[in-house]
Amino acid sequence: MLSSFHSLQPHLLSLLRIVSSLVLFSYGTQKILHFPAAASVPPAGSLSWIAGLLELTFGFLVLVGFQTRIAAFVLSGLMAFAYFIGHASKGIYPAQNGGVAAILFCFVFLYLVAAGAGPLSVDNLLKRGRTATA
Repeated sequence: MLSSFHSLQPHLLSLLRIVSSLVLFSYGTQKILHFPAAASVPPAGSLSWIAGLLELTFGFLVLVGFQTRIAAFVLSGLMAFAYFIGHASKGIYPAQNGGVAAILFCFVFLYLVAAGAGPLSVDNLLKRGRTATA
């Protein structure tokens, strides 16, 4: 039974990448593209708006699996800053200061820096194309 789970590991890595980046990407679409509609949106050029722009662009890169390690590194750092700037001053416990998502995103994206994109990615397609021509 464990061997069947072990054989799924690469595809589950891709699934983790796709789902986590899709969720983060949706935060960016809400802040920048105003979709889905929100009660308030950050003013253009504000720190929250810049974070939304990074969530939108780098979130899309991780979503499709292009330059995943670099994009995930940026997003991991963004989420660490989000936690310390927006949540840590409200208390030490993430469940109380509203920083649970920021911490989880930070470490999921940090894991993707080390693990890569997985088989269902543009990075993998490009790698296969390079080895086929070599």
